[in-house]
Amino acid sequence: MEDAAPGTPAEDPVVKTVEILVSGRVQRVGFRACVRKLAISLTVNGLVTNLPDGRVRIVASGEEIILEKFISSLYGCPRAVVRDVVITPCEPVGSTTFTIERNGV
Repeated sequence: MEDAAPGTPAEDPVVKTVEILVSGRVQRVGFRACVRKLAISLTVNGLVTNLPDGRVRIVASGEEIILEKFISSLYGCPRAVVRDVVITPCEPVGSTTFTIERNGV
């Protein structure tokens, strides 16, 4: 790997945060646990929670290329059937880990 030229600052990776709303058969099938496992393996920070309407909400922060891989990997969660994914930029949640929010849904 080459070092940056003298006097040139090294570029820090740009961290992006997105809200991902996932619909389909994504509750009561271990989807949130799968999402957390994927996030940890890709060093994505954020949270995942069930919504009352049957969707799952994910807030994820990471490098753009990593987030793309993370989102595409959601379709591979066993037992879940991902029908639709809506991605919206949002504010970071300030998390340095990836957590499952259990809100009783």
